[in-house]
Amino acid sequence: MGKIRTHKDLDVWNKSMDLAFDLYNMTKDFPKEEVYGLTSQIRRSGVSIVSNIAEGAARNSKKEFIQFLYISLGSIAELETQLLLAKRLEYLRSNGIFSNIDKIRQMILGLISYLRTRDT
Repeated sequence: MGKIRTHKDLDVWNKSMDLAFDLYNMTKDFPKEEVYGLTSQIRRSGVSIVSNIAEGAARNSKKEFIQFLYISLGSIAELETQLLLAKRLEYLRSNGIFSNIDKIRQMILGLISYLRTRDT
């Protein structure tokens, strides 16, 4: 792993940022009555994932960074649940978003594992 200067140097942050962007575009097509419901929840969960990665990376300790990565994992679980509901309601046209979520989950778990084994 190369030298990390900011959260923007993390592949998982960049992938999560792409996911949040995709979620905004995807939910534009949701029914208007969902604007304050499922649409809002999905968008907030996506933003929470990338925001917690950024906040954790900016913290002073490895322990805090790991804590924020776990919060991101919680947001991923929320997002996945919301998208599964959207799928049942037939608001989603594609399952592709789920593979992106799985990839980000694995990247976060990998980063947690890396941070735990790192000395400093």
